[in-house]
Amino acid sequence: QDLGEIIPKDTLLWKLRLLKSGSAYVNSRLHAISAEVLVLASGKDNLLPSGDEADRLWASLKNCRVRYFKDSGHTLLLEEGINLLNILKGTITYRRSRQYDTVTDYLPPSLSDFRKTFSQNERWYVAAASPVMLSTLEDGRIVRGLAGVPDKGPLLLVGNHMILGLELRPLYEEFLKEKKVILRGMAHPFLFSRDTETPRKEISINETLSVFGATPVTPMNMYRLFSKGSFILLYPGGAREALHRKGEEHKLFWPNHPEFVRMAARFGATIVPFGVVGEDDLIELVFDYNDLESIPFIRERIEELNKTITNIRINADGEVSEQPMYLPGFLPKLPGRLYYHFGKPIETRGLDILKNKKDANALYLRIKSEIEGSISYLKKKREGDPYRSIVQRILYQASFGSSVEVPTFEP
Repeated sequence: QDLGEIIPKDTLLWKLRLLKSGSAYVNSRLHAISAEVLVLASGKDNLLPSGDEADRLWASLKNCRVRYFKDSGHTLLLEEGINLLNILKGTITYRRSRQYDTVTDYLPPSLSDFRKTFSQNERWYVAAASPVMLSTLEDGRIVRGLAGVPDKGPLLLVGNHMILGLELRPLYEEFLKEKKVILRGMAHPFLFSRDTETPRKEISINETLSVFGATPVTPMNMYRLFSKGSFILLYPGGAREALHRKGEEHKLFWPNHPEFVRMAARFGATIVPFGVVGEDDLIELVFDYNDLESIPFIRERIEELNKTITNIRINADGEVSEQPMYLPGFLPKLPGRLYYHFGKPIETRGLDILKNKKDANALYLRIKSEIEGSISYLKKKREGDPYRSIVQRILYQASFGSSVEVPTFEP
């Protein structure tokens, strides 16, 4: 039925003139709007030119951000996989005051939110890597699962980074599934920068990390998270470990300052050192920082990028003070397996290390040594894992079902 048969012609013309007049009035004043605006646009909207309108609003409004969903249609918010609350949380649009508070404004997601958010490819990655989680009980026994990790915070997990944080996805999911807690990962402030806004920007991995607990690594953020009894994830090696060079797999790059030890002791937090291995069974690093630096036009782009990045380790000593950001080149391998070992929890309550720098440094070195011990333990034990190869794991699951946990070596 035509619109002209429903609404009288004169009424329809009057409404169209009214709409045209109102639209002209609004468009003439868009430049004066200073309020923060978040525009969600669809790439396959067959009814309205959503992308073009998003471009126009981004150019007209002073404080506008766009999140573009290239594979979505007209009914964006009704589509599977689109979670408006997670979009608001990831873009820091949800908050209680003018400034976002990483502690009080944070709303933890559920395990179902976690699994819905990450793509099918990432779920295949976890299935292919078939991670083995081991933890250490109070009596020193090593068991499969997280039984040896305390159930209550404040707790500080301290470990080694794989290239680009390959260990993070399984780690977060396991703590959500078994401990029902979100790890508050301390991340480089670069990941939270808004310098890359465009009118066709899609939801980034950085925003997804924010939804699932990542927060800029600062002493104040760590202090406030400890005060809330949080489970904090810390990599003292930071970007230097996550962007390591060839031959540096499973190597620690730590500063010589044990600040996190004293911070944990101030709140009587439990420290759990852990080691992770398996990167060398998943990928082969082809182009590292040294390789890319030898290519002139790429070197210039890396230098230009790092001019805008604050060096948070400027007061550190050695290699860890140099953390240039870049994207390494690598090739996937026939997947081996990821292995995690959580050491025996270390209680800081009652330890006299707040003012005793010697004891604080001793504990710091002990934690580092235990992580290196966990890495050595896993590298040795995985040699005896009959299911280290993905081929053996596929055959096992074909026989017993895909939901069955694949065995591993005896701890």
